[in-house]
Amino acid sequence: MDSRIDPLKIVGMSAGDAKILRNAGARVTEDVLRTLILATTLLGVNRVLVMPHTDCKMASGTEEQIHAAIFEKSAIDTRSIEIRTVSDQIAALKSDLVRIEKFPLLPKDIAVVGAVYNVKTGELKKI
Repeated sequence: MDSRIDPLKIVGMSAGDAKILRNAGARVTEDVLRTLILATTLLGVNRVLVMPHTDCKMASGTEEQIHAAIFEKSAIDTRSIEIRTVSDQIAALKSDLVRIEKFPLLPKDIAVVGAVYNVKTGELKKI
């Protein structure tokens, strides 16, 4: 969801070339899986790139720290929701790739790739 990142430009595509799903931490959530079912079944999507980035707020603290920061800024208690912070981006990415690959409602031949985008260098490192 980071506005510093233009995902289409990073992978050399233009508007209309790809479906983009963005969320905090680039995590594969239930909603991402739901959307992938729709995309693969109804829209002809056959490749998925999961692309977290360096300098990500979701990788900068624990669940408790993020909840506390939100509360400090807004007085809103968000502890009833899972923020899904990431202490190890590579491990989380690998886990999320397996989650997509093994999800029974997605096509077995879907191509799933993970890469981390470095916001400082512009490098895209495939995992």
